[in-house]
Amino acid sequence: MLQQFADWLSYGLLGLDAQTRFGSAVDFFFYDTTKILLLLFLISSIMGVINAYFPIDRLRNYLTTHKLYGFQYFFASLFGAMTPFCSCSSIPLFIGFVKGGIPLGVTFAFLITSPLVNEVAVAMFLGTFGVRITIIYVVSGMLLGMVGGFILGKLNLENYLSDWVKNIQKSSQAETAKWESEKVNFLNRLPVILKDSWGIVKGVLIYVIIGIAIGGAVHGYVPEGFFQEYMSKSSWFSVPLSVVFGVPMYANAAGIVPIIEVFVAKGVPIGTALSFMMAVVGLSLPEATMLKKVMTWKLIGIFFGTITLFIILLGYLYNIVL
Repeated sequence: MLQQFADWLSYGLLGLDAQTRFGSAVDFFFYDTTKILLLLFLISSIMGVINAYFPIDRLRNYLTTHKLYGFQYFFASLFGAMTPFCSCSSIPLFIGFVKGGIPLGVTFAFLITSPLVNEVAVAMFLGTFGVRITIIYVVSGMLLGMVGGFILGKLNLENYLSDWVKNIQKSSQAETAKWESEKVNFLNRLPVILKDSWGIVKGVLIYVIIGIAIGGAVHGYVPEGFFQEYMSKSSWFSVPLSVVFGVPMYANAAGIVPIIEVFVAKGVPIGTALSFMMAVVGLSLPEATMLKKVMTWKLIGIFFGTITLFIILLGYLYNIVL
C-alpha cells in the first residue's frame, strides 16, 4: 500500500516518468519517508505503552547491575536479526530503547545487527550464494553486532547522547512515576502517550526528510557500474575502498543482494562485495543524518568509525576463507 501511494504521488499526481532517474529518486523519497515516519510513530507509541506499564526501570537496573556474561548483547543481536528493517527503519526502535534507558551498548548491538541480518536477506542469500556463505554471513553479522555493542558499551558514551533524547528520558520516567502513584488508567494515559509519540516524530522530521532525500538522490543517480572497476581489483585497498563507496549508498538487504550477485559474477572478490553490502545496509549517510537528532556528531563518528573498521576486517577475512 505504501509503494502504491508513493507511485501515485510520483507518477500519478506529479506526472513523473518512472523510467527516469529523477522519477525513481522522487518515488524512493516518498516511499521511504512515509514508511519511516509511520514506523517512528507506531514504535514510539508502542514503546510509550511499554514504558507506562512494563517495569522498564527494573529491566534497566537488572541489565546494569547483573553480570550476564555477554548474553544481553547476544539477545539484542538476535532481536535485531529478527526485525526486517533497513538502517534508517531501525532507528525508531533504537530511539525507543534509548528513551526507556536500556544500556547504550545493548541498543547499539541491535542497531548494528538489525539492517545486516534479517529473514529476507537470509532467504535471498540462500538462493544466491548457498548454505555455507549464508551461515558465515549470518554468524559474522551477529558477531559484529555483539562485539560492536560490547566495545561501544564499555566506552561509556551516554554523555554524548543529544540533549533532546536526554530530556525525553527524564520526562518519560517522571510521567510513568506520576501515573503509577495516581493509578491512572489506560484510556487516560493513551492521549499523552500518542502526544509524546507525535512530539518525537516532529522532533526528527527534518532529519528524516534530509536523510531520505540524500538516500533518494544516491538511489536514483549512482549506477552500480560506477563501483565495479575499483572493487574488482585484487589490491589491498579494494576492501576499504568498497566500504567507503558503500557508506553514501542507502538500500536494504533485499535491494542490495541482487547487485552483489552481479558484482561477484563480474569478478569482484566475494569478501570485497560483502563488505560493500555491509556498508550499504549497515551504515549510510541518511542514517547518520537521522541519528544526529539522537547523538552528537562525536558519538556518530565513534559509532561509524568502529563499525567501518570491523566491516573492513570482515571483508579481508571473507576474502581469505571464501
